[in-house]
Amino acid sequence: MLRASIAIAAALLLPLSFAHAEGPNLQDPKVKALVDELVVANHILYNQGVVDGFGHISARSPLDSTHFFMSRSVAPSAVTAADIMEFDADGAVVGGDQRAPYAERFIHSEIYKARGDVTSVVHGHSPSVIPYGVSHVPLRPVFHMSGFLGKGTPIFEIRDAAGAEPDTDMLVKTPRLGTGLAQALGKSSVVLMRGHGFTAVAYSVPVAVFRAVYTDQNARIESEALKLGRPQFLSEEEAMNAQTSMEKLSVRSWEMWKVQAASAK
Repeated sequence: MLRASIAIAAALLLPLSFAHAEGPNLQDPKVKALVDELVVANHILYNQGVVDGFGHISARSPLDSTHFFMSRSVAPSAVTAADIMEFDADGAVVGGDQRAPYAERFIHSEIYKARGDVTSVVHGHSPSVIPYGVSHVPLRPVFHMSGFLGKGTPIFEIRDAAGAEPDTDMLVKTPRLGTGLAQALGKSSVVLMRGHGFTAVAYSVPVAVFRAVYTDQNARIESEALKLGRPQFLSEEEAMNAQTSMEKLSVRSWEMWKVQAASAK
């Protein structure tokens, strides 16, 4: 009888402990709010064409600044709160979660280590941006929405980061490659990745999405301007002022994109 009672009690407790082991603690209001924001961000980035079946966004944990949240390996358009996983500073899964993570989670872990000011990281493969990572034409701010590009858009060369084994598959699948990417990013808001895509960082999830979307738009506009001649880029002062002004208003875009993404389902 005692053994049967213990078995029943264990069975009742199992779902609770298993649920806790498979992702962030959604009972905490700060965690739940951030997870909900990440879900919306994934859908917005897909709807805006920054990501497709591939690409990802993460956010630094509000409870432990060395940890971060990101979806399991699934298409961004399909992400739900149940898909969000928790990772430690080295990109290792926290809490015994056995689901498959994104292989390129080291993009996120190494940037968080290097940049204490960053609380959200976006990685995407926008076709409009890729030409600027494989050519000698710099991606520079051409309109007021992309002032954050005024800090420069360095290019990450994975061959340099790979060292003695430069023939990679172009994916940032190790801490060493992630460290190289973080070093290339430096203090910029965006780093281009040769033959791959780009990574954008910010101090919040909505602003990271804002920067990722307008990186894509700036690339498209700049490419069109180059067909007409030599573009007139924002000056350093104009870029800085525009960034300050527009990022204060970025919630306007966020709310609009959120509605658009929801109606697109």
